[in-house]
Amino acid sequence: MSLSMYQASVPLFVRALTNLNHVLKLGEKHAKEKNVEGSVMLQTRLIPDMLPLVKQVQIATDMAKNGTARLAGVDPLKFEDNETSFDELYSRIERAIDYIKSFKPEQVDGSETRAITIKSRNGEQHFEGQAYLLHFVIPNLFFHCTTAYAILREAGTHIGKQDFIGKQ
Repeated sequence: MSLSMYQASVPLFVRALTNLNHVLKLGEKHAKEKNVEGSVMLQTRLIPDMLPLVKQVQIATDMAKNGTARLAGVDPLKFEDNETSFDELYSRIERAIDYIKSFKPEQVDGSETRAITIKSRNGEQHFEGQAYLLHFVIPNLFFHCTTAYAILREAGTHIGKQDFIGKQ
């Protein structure tokens, strides 16, 4: 039995974002318990030259939703990066999950060799679908989810590995 492109992307993306939402809620709870303003927590960074928590969540959702759309051969839905509260981030994650879930297997399956070009600060990057998924989207998604987790953990939020990976 082989793993389809849909199976390797959509359920993984949904799970990662669902778990990200979970650790954010624990981070918000911790901030409230410690009388830390949500806006302060959202601007927290691990070190000065890394992006803050809010940006980590924005990039993680972009990776998942844009990755799904590009694999399906459609232009990604654009989100404004204007969130300033936990509630706005939860809404962003929910919108991204709903968007990702709107794609059907037949839209994504067979995209292994689809030509995908993305524009980044380093210029254009060209991929075939499978390499795009395995070597760009998934690593970036988990980098930003992990960094969000690490920011919350470093800020004192009581979270652990099970919160990050979730339950079946």
